[in-house]
Amino acid sequence: MNSNYCKLFLKLMHIHYGRDLLLKGAPFVYNHHGAHIIIGDDVTIKSNFLSNLIGLYSRTIICTRTTGAEIVIGDHVGISGATIYARKGIYIGENTCIGGNCKILDNDFHPIDWKMRNRLMFDEIGPKDNEWIPTREIHIGKNCFIGCNTIILKGTVLGDGCVVGAGAVVSGTFQADSVIVGNPARVIRQNYTLKKCNTKEG
Repeated sequence: MNSNYCKLFLKLMHIHYGRDLLLKGAPFVYNHHGAHIIIGDDVTIKSNFLSNLIGLYSRTIICTRTTGAEIVIGDHVGISGATIYARKGIYIGENTCIGGNCKILDNDFHPIDWKMRNRLMFDEIGPKDNEWIPTREIHIGKNCFIGCNTIILKGTVLGDGCVVGAGAVVSGTFQADSVIVGNPARVIRQNYTLKKCNTKEG
């Protein structure tokens, strides 16, 4: 699909995007009434199978589901076949790379309690009733690298410069420059090498 058509669709959905947005393929974007999606300058969003040679399982999905929800993507961010799904808020810092097929989800999609889950299934609770669906903002810092097939769960905070290994399932708060791997994800080291090389002593 011609990226100009996609950009026209984004405008019709009241999505704000900056200069030089590059779309490789057509992402699926949905902005709920009263929600906000903001995309910075020089962002690349890949949605074609061959736009990332890891192989993308689906188009990139960027979706807000409740009034007041926010997705804010900083400048110079790269996204490949990821799902970014917000009921409250997802914030991605500049120069961050999001690898193929990642899922960034600020909610559990359903109540933990089975009785409430059944009520929701049968429309006794409206989708606006966020209090029944565990939801917490996600904050991803600047200059992060998130490997392919990772899952970033609700409430996660990644400091600037974090690296998340492929396939990790991430929940919690991680300080800047952490290298994070595994399920559940854990820190295996602090990535200070580049900082040391940039000092006068290095």
